[in-house]
Amino acid sequence: MTAKILRFLDERRPQTPCLVVDLDVVAANYAALRRHLPLAQVFYAVKANPAPEVVRLLAKLGSNFDTASRPEIELCLACGASADRISFGNTIKKETDIAFAFGAGVRLFAFDSLAELQKIARVAPGAKVFCRILVENAGADWPLSRKFGCAPEMARSLLVEARALGLVPWGVSFHVGSQQTDVSQWDMAVAEAARLFKGLAEDGIELGLVNLGGGFPARYRSEVPALEAYAGAVMGSMTRHFGNSLPDMIIEPGRSMVGDAGVLEAEIILISQKAYDDPRRWVYLDVGRFGGLAETEGEAIKYRITTPHETGAVGPVVLAGPTCDSADIIYDKAGYELPVDLVIGDRVRILSTGAYTTSYASVNFNGFAPLQAHYI
Repeated sequence: MTAKILRFLDERRPQTPCLVVDLDVVAANYAALRRHLPLAQVFYAVKANPAPEVVRLLAKLGSNFDTASRPEIELCLACGASADRISFGNTIKKETDIAFAFGAGVRLFAFDSLAELQKIARVAPGAKVFCRILVENAGADWPLSRKFGCAPEMARSLLVEARALGLVPWGVSFHVGSQQTDVSQWDMAVAEAARLFKGLAEDGIELGLVNLGGGFPARYRSEVPALEAYAGAVMGSMTRHFGNSLPDMIIEPGRSMVGDAGVLEAEIILISQKAYDDPRRWVYLDVGRFGGLAETEGEAIKYRITTPHETGAVGPVVLAGPTCDSADIIYDKAGYELPVDLVIGDRVRILSTGAYTTSYASVNFNGFAPLQAHYI
């Protein structure tokens, strides 16, 4: 909670639920990444928060952009990013969207399968491609499934095929999982990338890029290592496995760039019990999993919450959203406790919600308006 956000909420009293993002924090986070990882190019993961205000700011600061769709590419171009600063990082793309991106000047594409590679070859001849490999996600609060990436041995043969198809086999990418709390996870992935570099060199292909993905955390309920620890671990792995022949490096921060910049304010609309002898209160907010808190699925991301009642007794609660869907429960098993003095109409503030809230919010489910956002 920055002083600027606090002042905005206290003076403006915007209608809830709403997200307020301090753009100065975004700028500071970008500067910190550049300072601690100066050899890596920053490709902001637009999906984390695609607000034009955020993209425009980062474009002005010199960031590159990792995009997942044609609309995200169009957004980046409209906000001042040139096409050579954009990567089409989704491994599942419509061929027409690949063609659009190539026509707009994008020359860097991700893939993880032969069929995707063939699509790129047909409509983006001569483009640079990087293959995403499967790696472990242990230690991640939001681990990624096997939806993306392929086995390293397959990646090697696909990159050889890329050359045969007239593309430029340029690199290897991986993602160690979102909100990664174990800094050692990059080492195993970098080691695998180095083995691929060596194997492909034997095939006559000199790769030039390691895409280290995202995974850098925001500050939620649990403590996480400082950015310096992540930077040290990443660069230590790169020098250990690549020696003095470091390839180009890309990082794709999303959560760490915008997460801590945002605060979501919500109103308590009901406090109830399910039985007279039930010690837990059910606290219903005017925002829930369909209104921007989708990452509480499985209670994976545990946000910090503040209330107007800073002192006094607290008690166990179940937190839930306002919709007529039984899945719209935010926290049940995570052990949240809130002040017993809470009343209907109180406003609560959910911290570090600048990432994956507005971009996950549904459009008018149950008639509720999409999450409103203010960028200050």
